[in-house]
Amino acid sequence: MKKQRLAAILAVTLMFAVAASAAAEAENIKLPPPQTDGGIPLMQALKLRSTARAFSPKELPSQTLSNLLWAAFGVNRPESGKRTAPSAMNWQEIDIYVALPGGLYLYVAEDHSLAPVLDEDIRASTGMQPMAKDAPVNLVFVADFAKMKQGTKDDKVFYSAADTGFISQNVYLFCASEGLSTFVRGFVDKPGLEKKMKLRKDQKITLAQSVGFPAEE
Repeated sequence: MKKQRLAAILAVTLMFAVAASAAAEAENIKLPPPQTDGGIPLMQALKLRSTARAFSPKELPSQTLSNLLWAAFGVNRPESGKRTAPSAMNWQEIDIYVALPGGLYLYVAEDHSLAPVLDEDIRASTGMQPMAKDAPVNLVFVADFAKMKQGTKDDKVFYSAADTGFISQNVYLFCASEGLSTFVRGFVDKPGLEKKMKLRKDQKITLAQSVGFPAEE
């Protein structure tokens, strides 16, 4: 009986090891190069900036998703690796997780790609409002305190919140320019979502933001 139990434990351990190895070998999805020469004038985008809480289920084209993520927090100065939004001490501590119908991904700004995280649709878990599940893209902003080398815990909470705000506003202005709908929210079951996303203890969700085409009337 003990041998059978040991064999079962070894089989389960091997199964998890194989799954972990497969996940580690999953290649990043390269996004199309961002189109940085389009859009409407800034003052018009500010005039059109708004929140919408209804979305069409139509998925965003890959080029639009590429442009969106670059506008949010992409690298705009390759020689220094600096980004489209500021961050305290240039920590770049905010990670953008992208919840799509096909799974959850991490935006890797350095090579403008998506790293697979989960192969399940968790959009409904990214917000406590029902419209979260309808948006084709849900961005989850995660502060990685391990990247913040100085300061107290309160400092890290404050600066990561401010840095998230800069990124979220970039998303708002991009959506205004492209005729997309967006909705930022803090009404998220953060402990539950952090567990589902398998985040470390020093990673904390700050906000989530839905993006999609306007709902059809």
